[in-house]
Amino acid sequence: MSDPLSHALQPGFRLERHGPLAELVLDRPARHNAFDADLMLGLLDCLDELAHTHGQALADRPHALLLRAEGKHFCAGADLNWMRNLAHADFEHNREDARVLARLMQTLDELPFPTVALVQGAAYGGALGIVCACDIVLASENARFCLSEVTLGLVPAVISPYVVRAMGMRQARRYMLSAEPFDAITACRLNVVHRLSQPDQLLAEGRAMALRLCRNGPQAMKETKRLLAALEGRPGHQHEEQTVETIARVRVGLEAQEGIQAFFDKRPPTWRPRFKDEA
Repeated sequence: MSDPLSHALQPGFRLERHGPLAELVLDRPARHNAFDADLMLGLLDCLDELAHTHGQALADRPHALLLRAEGKHFCAGADLNWMRNLAHADFEHNREDARVLARLMQTLDELPFPTVALVQGAAYGGALGIVCACDIVLASENARFCLSEVTLGLVPAVISPYVVRAMGMRQARRYMLSAEPFDAITACRLNVVHRLSQPDQLLAEGRAMALRLCRNGPQAMKETKRLLAALEGRPGHQHEEQTVETIARVRVGLEAQEGIQAFFDKRPPTWRPRFKDEA
């Protein structure tokens, strides 16, 4: 892996670049990485910047994003002091504030490259929505999850589309209404998490997964995410034209041609990054 180019964006998180891999790190361990308006706006600006790299050279664009957190917990959800202040704000202020979270979730979900979330400790409330908006999720065996909003008289509204997509409506009804915590094994069963790791192996295994993604065709992964988003929730007979058009368009593209030729030449494709640990 190349040496990271790291720069602090604002208190609460940082962005690191390891060649084609971008790492977005929540960094408020004293507050259990709970988020407030400033943190959400900063994260949204960061994701917008990462998403709009069309004018950059391919080598400078991120091929994958690793989302992780410092400290014992991934994220305890919303900062309760911030939530208390919002309770005294008017409806318009609360609507605009909720819109920021909605845009953050949508931007994360629609990034033109795959995302990997690493979860340790607690992922409560809105943090669980962020997890469900990521493409791949690895969790420590000690991770704990909870849709805790109703215990505070709130509703998991903005995150609900992403949570329902991950665990299904039947299970979402249970966990959104009961607000009961569930462990990492249950999170795997609910399709919230894809794989469990030992706590001391989570970062290494997460980076290995992210670097595996970086070896794939970046345009192919972008097109795959776009296709899956379009297929979601549509009847099977409506899929034919889009699936046919997508594969036909991608096959004749330069990236696919290079990938196939490289396979037959038994060499890495030109778009695959090389790392220091490779011969």
